[in-house]
Amino acid sequence: MAKFARLDVLNTMLRTGLVPVFYHSDVAVAKQVASACAAGGSPLLEFTNRGDFAPEVFKELSRGLAKDAPDTILGVGSVTDAPTAALYVAYGANFVVGPVLSEEVARFCNRRKIPYMPGCGSASEIAQAEELGVEIVKVFPGDSVGGPGFVKSILGPMPWTRIMPTGGVEATQESIQAWFKAGVAAVGIGSQLIRKDLIEKGDYEAMATKVAQTLGWIRQARGTPLFLGIEHPGLYPYGGAGARQIADWYSDTFGFKLNDGNSSIFVEGPGGGRIEVMKEGDTDRAHIAVLVSDFEQATAALRAKGVELEQPNLKANIKAVYLKQADPAGNRIHLLWRR
Repeated sequence: MAKFARLDVLNTMLRTGLVPVFYHSDVAVAKQVASACAAGGSPLLEFTNRGDFAPEVFKELSRGLAKDAPDTILGVGSVTDAPTAALYVAYGANFVVGPVLSEEVARFCNRRKIPYMPGCGSASEIAQAEELGVEIVKVFPGDSVGGPGFVKSILGPMPWTRIMPTGGVEATQESIQAWFKAGVAAVGIGSQLIRKDLIEKGDYEAMATKVAQTLGWIRQARGTPLFLGIEHPGLYPYGGAGARQIADWYSDTFGFKLNDGNSSIFVEGPGGGRIEVMKEGDTDRAHIAVLVSDFEQATAALRAKGVELEQPNLKANIKAVYLKQADPAGNRIHLLWRR
């Protein structure tokens, strides 16, 4: 059964712009690939329905992700009929992709509120898919139907269409720039991104780096700012007030909810923004978390300006690093990337 709502899946695709596509018959390898994609910043992963016992591999991968990486949105590709789609949805598929348009798959997915992205190669097929409720149309094979030029030609008379090409999209800055300049909503990339040589060498760190790099190229192609804004201010115990006392004051006064962690308490309301109250420290200065769209590019940009950074804290879903110097008022600054 799908874990994520259809609108959440579609919005994630539109926001990130990338769907890594892969197949492997070994469950252990599949889990490593999934971890590498997550570490690189991709919340999406498409498993290709290919080879003997592929549904069984998918089932075990889905179970593993539900336990170890519950934020990963796992889907299935190369689905051409409704019974196969139903099997994978029963095993946890959150979206279904096909090489061709199937009305029976579209109807099944609509009944189950599952995003369906069929392969289309003409304006007529795209229009038919949209009449069946398809929100993001897969153009396949992307290079054979005309490449970025085909996308641009379709969006002229049909500007409402959202296109995700698969096949012919390379994991290079030039290819990404060309497709997104033409107007694609997202791209699916398989062996160019989930490379066979990296799997054979077990170099999943390099795979994660390639995913992060590709996402960075997508952000550049879209013109997404590097520094997005203030994610939160951080307060410290001071003047006899402890962390719990400070957090409780904000909760009691404004009705904000508390999220108690190991080293801090986050105070969050229903709107944007939050406050982090540190459990240790004794200063009347704050720290400011600046949200970034690309951690590696943001740190590189600051170093190019002569800004020195401390040792970064790198995790699968969060990356952070403090600047060595404070702002003119003495407040410390750290960059924050959140998946």
